[in-house]
Amino acid sequence: MEMYNKIKKEISQDYYQQNFTNDGQRFIAWYLRNIYLRDPIQTKYDITDGPDDKQIDAIVVDDDNSTIYIIQGKFFGAAKIDSEPLREVLSVWLQLKNLIKLQETANERLKRRLVDLSNALEEDYAIVFELVTTGMLTDSAKNDFKVFQEQLAKDEELMASIHVVDEEELRRRYEMALERELPSINHTIELGTAKYLLMELAGTQVITAAIPLKECTKFPGIKDGRLFRKNVRQFMGSNNRVNKSIKSTIYSDKHRDFFFYHNGITAICDRMNLNNNTLILKGLNIVNGCQSLNTILACSERVKELEDTYILFRFYEIPQRDRADKITISTNFQTAVKPRDLRSNDRRVLNLKRLFEQKYPTGYFITKRGEEPPADKDKNLIVDLVDVGKWLISWHSQRPNIAYSETKIFDKYFEQLFKRDYGPENIQALNMWMQEIMKGWKSENPFGLNESLLAMKAYAPYHVLYAISQFFAIAINYPDRVPSPKATHKQISGKNITEQIVNMAASCLNVAIEEAASEQTSSDKIFSPQNWVKTKSCLGKIKTAVRTQIHMLPNFPGGKELKDNLIIPKEAFEYRWEAD
Repeated sequence: MEMYNKIKKEISQDYYQQNFTNDGQRFIAWYLRNIYLRDPIQTKYDITDGPDDKQIDAIVVDDDNSTIYIIQGKFFGAAKIDSEPLREVLSVWLQLKNLIKLQETANERLKRRLVDLSNALEEDYAIVFELVTTGMLTDSAKNDFKVFQEQLAKDEELMASIHVVDEEELRRRYEMALERELPSINHTIELGTAKYLLMELAGTQVITAAIPLKECTKFPGIKDGRLFRKNVRQFMGSNNRVNKSIKSTIYSDKHRDFFFYHNGITAICDRMNLNNNTLILKGLNIVNGCQSLNTILACSERVKELEDTYILFRFYEIPQRDRADKITISTNFQTAVKPRDLRSNDRRVLNLKRLFEQKYPTGYFITKRGEEPPADKDKNLIVDLVDVGKWLISWHSQRPNIAYSETKIFDKYFEQLFKRDYGPENIQALNMWMQEIMKGWKSENPFGLNESLLAMKAYAPYHVLYAISQFFAIAINYPDRVPSPKATHKQISGKNITEQIVNMAASCLNVAIEEAASEQTSSDKIFSPQNWVKTKSCLGKIKTAVRTQIHMLPNFPGGKELKDNLIIPKEAFEYRWEAD
């Protein structure tokens, strides 16, 4: 009951008491704040608990990992939890198969989140159900969990996985969230006699081994991704073609052939020691096998029953970081890796990096996920390939509504966005604009943003960047052209008006979303802010708000001078880069 008492004490704080009506909601809010690290506005938006919540307490849409988390919480002092909460989760899964009917009878908060959920499903996001409780499952509940897990894994209509976050797991996740740096993972495995081979290759200690499939569920750091720190991506979801095949084999009568069907897992570690069949691993990382281990864990109850079912593991003792990174990249050329994970070695990207770091010797262009810039670099001159892609599609393609989708940027539109020799000064100008824009996404809300916009930190800032480009285009009556980022930032440098322009752009986004919400409400329609920012219709409203504000500028003190400062030469404009 340690976690229960701790949470009970923490949710007595003013924030939880004033914003949530009962301890059940406060428990979910605590979980979102402390485990998912959601901010206060995001937390309030995610929670759907209340009358007609259809057994759904919260929905978190994680765009970074393409996953929808559907959360149900059970917060009470009992040490044991029976099967009823699990049956409620199963009921939710069945209801999700008919979203239209579910939305008709859901409460307003859930209706809004179901729109976001539906859009995420169209993007092939994975569904993960979480039953969060401060107790432990009874033996009968564990048996039911095993059945439900298998049922969800086998269903072709709506594939999903389910996890029970009980007191032990809740404590572990809480402790992990407190740490700024992910700790090193150590693990010990008992190897079967005559089922492994120890050798030395290229001065490196190597062990290849056949590991029982049931032992895979015991590896620490699968659920929270710690085990895959060096991997090029995290779990891609149950709908992935390869993962479907893995599950199919696990639940078939051919499970003993799993070893022969699977390519194996690649693991690296700082040190490893083998003593009488006991393998001790220090600083363990799985660099190829994230999809497989997550899928095996999602079928854990079935896997625990399997005998004579193995998977191939390759363990390499490699403490050198650069060598480990090379192995990570080299072992991940497979269909499950999406293009955005492999663009770091594209010649156009490498050229951008070379030009940027040549222009700014104290700067750094990050091209690989997980890459850390050297400590001596200027943080104001550090850019990330993923961010650059989002800036380009928002500014030059004038499509901030799709900037949230890394898949589209680095797959569908990569050729349009990265085919040019793009000047490093333009990249840095976009970087400086975005640094100023992101100052508005704080709890203090310096821009006076609508609460929905504050909750959409992954989407809305790119609409402000788009609005800034529109200020310069409309000021010179070039609404069908796009200004050079370098020219815009050069124009306002040294004039102390950067903050003012960003504030005006944010204000235009505010006006646009409030007008859109008003239109929907007056028509008795459900308005979803997250859905709205992903549509092209929002761009017209932002542009109209910009035009109105520019027209009104001369009526205010200093307004005419500010408008004049938005004028840049016509040769600094070009046509929009096509992205749709």
